[in-house]
Amino acid sequence: MWTEKLKYRWLNHRLPDSRSRRLVVITGARQTGKTTLVRFRYPDLNYINLDALEEREALAGLRTTAWGKTVGPAIIDEAQKEPSVFEKVKWAFDGREIDFSVLTGSSRILLLSSVRETLAGRAFLYDLWPLMASELRSDADKEPDYPLIHHIISGSGTISSVLQAQRPLLLGKEEDILIQAIEHLSQWGGMPGLLPLNDNERHEWLRSYQQTFLERDLADLVRLRDLSPFRTLQRLAMLRTGCLLSFSELARDAGISVNTAKRFVEYLRISYQTILLQPWSRNLTSQVVKTPKLYWLDIGLLRQGTRQWGSLDGEFFETLVVGEIYKWISTMIPDTGLYFYRTRSGMEVDLIVETQDGLLGIEIKNRKRVAPADIRPLKAVAEKLGNEWRGGLLVYTGREIMQLSGEHSIWAVPFHRLV
Repeated sequence: MWTEKLKYRWLNHRLPDSRSRRLVVITGARQTGKTTLVRFRYPDLNYINLDALEEREALAGLRTTAWGKTVGPAIIDEAQKEPSVFEKVKWAFDGREIDFSVLTGSSRILLLSSVRETLAGRAFLYDLWPLMASELRSDADKEPDYPLIHHIISGSGTISSVLQAQRPLLLGKEEDILIQAIEHLSQWGGMPGLLPLNDNERHEWLRSYQQTFLERDLADLVRLRDLSPFRTLQRLAMLRTGCLLSFSELARDAGISVNTAKRFVEYLRISYQTILLQPWSRNLTSQVVKTPKLYWLDIGLLRQGTRQWGSLDGEFFETLVVGEIYKWISTMIPDTGLYFYRTRSGMEVDLIVETQDGLLGIEIKNRKRVAPADIRPLKAVAEKLGNEWRGGLLVYTGREIMQLSGEHSIWAVPFHRLV
């Protein structure tokens, strides 16, 4: 049902008007839709793509003092391809020859290092992630309804006031559209370029993307004479999605040093392939693990890399849920902290969400029914946190929103209703 019709991107909601005095920098993985977004958001700006050698040479040869009159307010795509651009934009901006410009790029490390060195204090930074479920259901010219996760996180007090207002069940087409979006993300991930393709073409697109990442994006980060060790570690990291990350075990299995393993994982993180979720430990117990958990950000790329195209197992479903919540928070509520909690004895809460008004706990279960034992970790953390606790969610694959503990404000919420 998904077509090539443009989708609304929530980042559009946060981007400033071109009449403001701003330099906007947008980064994200290749093919997440940065160019489409900025050209849709700023149709009147001059557009220059530095992937084109001719454009790079033209801007490299342009005198700094001529930037304002020659280029003016503009969208500079893949700006890191020509480092002199940053100094010229700075000069024109500081001299009031331009008041607004947008710079985009797929290489976070190169783009942001140039921003820090040249545009510090002038640029507003944004990340664009693969499509979220609410974006997948949208059209570009109409802002969709905020998903339930936004109201839960951004509200004050306990989460019960938000969830009591929700209908326990949805029926018919209203529910179908939510489920279909999750099914697409579960199978193919959120890359916009996949939408107009058939299944065979989608497989080929994902395979080509993997190769492009190794040959182009990785080359932007570091020169590796032999890609084989990195490719091995990448696959091993994919197989560890949703798990505690032991660099020593990862290095041993990949046949590389621990320092090299740490460096390669950092490449995956700064190229938007993975996120490392840190443990949360404040004021509860000293017996908590201090190891991060690794999650692959896009399920389509994860499936392609592991060749696992069947039903989502527990780790893959957890990866999907964490990824969707992470993308929403990063895009729309960036001051919110996201962690996990696990004691050395094995008691774990999949997500701890740190908001200005308190903390939320989220447990993730890849099944249609819930059991009383599922919320024991949430209750334990709730009792330790006291007044800081805002409530807990049990995210599952069933259909009904229902309260599981009134005392601790713990609710079961279907994943397709949440995001």
